[in-house]
Amino acid sequence: MARIIDGQKMNIVGKNVKKFRTEKNMSQKLLSDKLETIAVYICRGSISRIEDQTRTVSDIELWGLSKILKKPIQDFFEDD
Repeated sequence: MARIIDGQKMNIVGKNVKKFRTEKNMSQKLLSDKLETIAVYICRGSISRIEDQTRTVSDIELWGLSKILKKPIQDFFEDD
């Protein structure tokens, strides 16, 4: 199957996922556990790969990250 995204980066939100998570003093494991409570299943290792931009993010995963990290979805797309 062909890849949808060419290049090294597989998402554009990963840096902000890490930023928002660390602002809340939340570990990757804790974020994974909290996502599970709203039926969004991302393991700790996948959160790491999202943050280092080597894994894509689905719309439901982004929705869950927005809910748990209490940030509007559009904030995940903003540059510093």
